[in-house]
Amino acid sequence: MKLLLDTTYFFPAIGISIRGLPRDAYVKLVELGHLIAISDITFFELAAKGAKYVAAGALEADRVSRGVKAIVYDERVSKIPIYDSAILRTAFKLRSSLSDFIDCLILSSAVNQSEALITEDADILELGRRREFQELIQAVNPKFTVQTLKDIL
Repeated sequence: MKLLLDTTYFFPAIGISIRGLPRDAYVKLVELGHLIAISDITFFELAAKGAKYVAAGALEADRVSRGVKAIVYDERVSKIPIYDSAILRTAFKLRSSLSDFIDCLILSSAVNQSEALITEDADILELGRRREFQELIQAVNPKFTVQTLKDIL
């Protein structure tokens, strides 16, 4: 199954642990035979979160940089550009339901280019249960689902 992973699952690559999530989540998913994708905007989110930790003295800049590069050059992870017209159009539609446009771009990338978005984001998970979102999915990618890591593992 082709899965687009939310940014959370890539934080360990830059040195940030997330309580309750395995550090090697995306590696486990690859080992299970899933195809892994990432939205290009996730690289911005990783760098921004990394910068916050670097500024606080909790991480070294080189650690963040090496982690981002590791994901960029990991051939097991396909990169989805956010400038694709279909992705932008869907993201614009999602904006009325999600306040964070970065989340709109990630969700839109998943809807247009994968079978599922794997996320722990409560707003996205809630949106996945709403009628207007389901109608959008039916028009763009009827087999698409929003799941948590626990759901897929």
